[in-house]
Amino acid sequence: MGLRATRPEPRPPGDFAPLSEHEAAARLSRFGPNELEQPRRRSFLLIAVAALREPMFALLIVAALLYLALGDIHEGLLLTAGAFLSIGLVVAQETRNENALAALRSLAAPSARVLRAEGERRRPAREIVPGDIVLVGEGERAPADGVLLRGDVLSVDESALTGESAPVWKAPATMVDPLLDPEPGEEAPFLFAGTLVTLGQGALLAMRTGRATRLGRIGRSLESIEPEETPLQKSTGRVVAVFGVIGIGFCLLVALAYGLAFGNWIAAGLTGITLAISLTPEEFPMVLAVFLALGSYRLARRNVLARRAAVIETLGATDVLCVDKTGTLTQNRMEAAFLIRGADMWRPSEAAMPKPLAPLVAAAVRASAADPSDPMDRALHRLQSDPPEGAEPLRSFPLRPETLAFVQTWRDAGGGVASYAKGAPEAVAGLCRMDADQLRLLGAEVATMAAHGLRVLAVATHAGPLPRDDDPGSGVFALDGLVGFLDPLREDVPQAVALAARAGIHVVMITGDYPATALAIARQAGIEAQGGALSGAEIAALSEAALDEAVERTRVFARIRPEQKLALVEAYKRNGHIVAMTGDGVNDGPALRAAHVGVAMGQRGTDVAREAASIVLLDDRFASIVAGVRSGRRIFANLRKALIFVTAIHVPIAGLALTPILFLLPPVFYPVHVVALELVIDPICALVFEGEPAERHQMEEPPRSPTEPLFGLRQIGAGFLDGAVLLAALLGVYFVSMRSGVGEGETRALVFIGLVIGNLAMALASAAEPGISFFDTRRVAFWSIAAVTTLVLALIVYLPAAAELFRFAPPEPRALAWTVATALAAGGWSGVYKAVCKRRR
Repeated sequence: MGLRATRPEPRPPGDFAPLSEHEAAARLSRFGPNELEQPRRRSFLLIAVAALREPMFALLIVAALLYLALGDIHEGLLLTAGAFLSIGLVVAQETRNENALAALRSLAAPSARVLRAEGERRRPAREIVPGDIVLVGEGERAPADGVLLRGDVLSVDESALTGESAPVWKAPATMVDPLLDPEPGEEAPFLFAGTLVTLGQGALLAMRTGRATRLGRIGRSLESIEPEETPLQKSTGRVVAVFGVIGIGFCLLVALAYGLAFGNWIAAGLTGITLAISLTPEEFPMVLAVFLALGSYRLARRNVLARRAAVIETLGATDVLCVDKTGTLTQNRMEAAFLIRGADMWRPSEAAMPKPLAPLVAAAVRASAADPSDPMDRALHRLQSDPPEGAEPLRSFPLRPETLAFVQTWRDAGGGVASYAKGAPEAVAGLCRMDADQLRLLGAEVATMAAHGLRVLAVATHAGPLPRDDDPGSGVFALDGLVGFLDPLREDVPQAVALAARAGIHVVMITGDYPATALAIARQAGIEAQGGALSGAEIAALSEAALDEAVERTRVFARIRPEQKLALVEAYKRNGHIVAMTGDGVNDGPALRAAHVGVAMGQRGTDVAREAASIVLLDDRFASIVAGVRSGRRIFANLRKALIFVTAIHVPIAGLALTPILFLLPPVFYPVHVVALELVIDPICALVFEGEPAERHQMEEPPRSPTEPLFGLRQIGAGFLDGAVLLAALLGVYFVSMRSGVGEGETRALVFIGLVIGNLAMALASAAEPGISFFDTRRVAFWSIAAVTTLVLALIVYLPAAAELFRFAPPEPRALAWTVATALAAGGWSGVYKAVCKRRR
């Protein structure tokens, strides 16, 4: 007779204790990571296959086949090897990009607050295991399916599962049934992975993780960083395609003309392919991919996570930086600094708590969350050394936009019931039904505390049951007193604000604090405070036109509701500013989306804010935002230089491939020469320009105009000018050598040497900024490439076997010296010109 499995019995919430780290690790090994699917990542093979599909590779293979048809096996094999080496460089760079993106995904992975036996921990969501007790609060997504053990009655948005936008209310469980499996949308004490808490906070017992969750069963993934193409990448891809079509057209035209003129159709095909390769700027997509992937990675190393690569294009143009006070400018390390109850006052830093202040502290603690995440709630819990035994919370009423106070009803050990409120003084005053005189006295006390930079909350008590247990405003509360919290300014903020001001960036403080508190912190930080502070009530009374004028003369906004942040962002945008906006709350989402650069807080920000933002600040520090702007400017400037260089270098290559044909002269270059040049150009673009140090005075210049393109007609013209100068110099070398009776092989060698040296000189002149040391240690990549290129060039020219493959003949020393000098001058003239212009300025 078989044994019948017994059904697990429901258990009270108090029976569940936090797991130890050791037990959690064992369960993680048993159940696997809490994720629906691994982020897609291109393998080495997929990258290689994509690279082989490039038109450039097809042209090189055709050229190699033509060489083999001529019976020139060595040159055909050399060209084939060069083609695969060129593709290998692309694959190596793409793999580097993939590694950078993988690192970004790990930084962007969601995290959760977990209670473990060793204490509260913040862990990546993928490490949550069945049996973990997870703390969830307003603006956070549930990381797993589970039962709500304790806390507030939560308002939960389950639209990710149901498609219904109306929130569902979830009360803590009285008994935990291990087999509970309700449907989404039901008001059961059960939260589903991926659903969003919109009001309240509580503790969740994780029961199902990963693919076992309801979300995992329907196979949806809510979160990942994808390397999406930016508009610039798409437009550049179109440019490359257009040039490719033009190149193929010229290839056919030149091959036809050469074949008719000389009667050598295989040589005509090689000449046409050489021109097609030289006309196609295939480095453009690679340069953009490198800069956007590695640029995002460099920003992440500065604790600025770019969730969308396109934001790098916008960072450098930002001229208005709207920041929250708490946690961004300040340390978010709230301490209760001053308490007042009637005539009694207490500074916790100076002495033990007087007995008359004990009721205020007790009421304040009961008006706080049991498992607090808010820094002020934590500070209040630290004040109470002996919490009363036997008391239990019955119901809580989270903060709402219409009532900026948190109310919680308790039953004490003797069975008595009372409600406690904590929140904005004006909100608590409303619960206390204060008259005009009482409001005036309260306002004076609040103003005095706020003038010293304190954030002030009022505390009140309602003895006995509320007249309506679902409405905290139905009872009349009695004021217990005021608590002032001090949040010290971060040490690096004044320096960062000064740096932003020198860079032409207006720092704007937007806070929910009182004007006096906001102005006191603004003065400490160095933010312009001469225009005073504009309050939320004053903003509500302004017309759109009046608000547009007001934001131009005001840098401090106080008592601002989250929805008013959107109005401020829109006002700055209407005035033509490029706006970066910080936010951390559920209601900050619209303002973060509306800003040109939305910045969410990574440590204290909600999931909603992070999903709406284009940047996540991993350490919540204001200085990191300014450092991110600086890095964004460097990335933008170096990317522009790289694109100009790519444009410039293709002018002499194409010109030298086409000009001899027009004059019915022997071709200078064949495909093998162009491939060899590509092996120099690609590393320069990928390594030299991307790693070029920032300009010394970069943060002392105003932001670029928002209408100024990254790569427009001006930059195209600059590239063509640089390339035309080098082309003219090399054509001079070519024609002088031919007229002097120098052989074809020697002339080809001189022109090739001149082009390589001119290429290196142009790269340094384009990348380097005047004022930075010529041999700066951060230019190791350039000097390494230059040294290797020079060595290989010498071997190709003077090693007989290699020279024969490239159709070279060793040039005379005098002609070589003259060619090198000409190439250095023609390639490096723009660097000298920039240095002279900068010195004159």
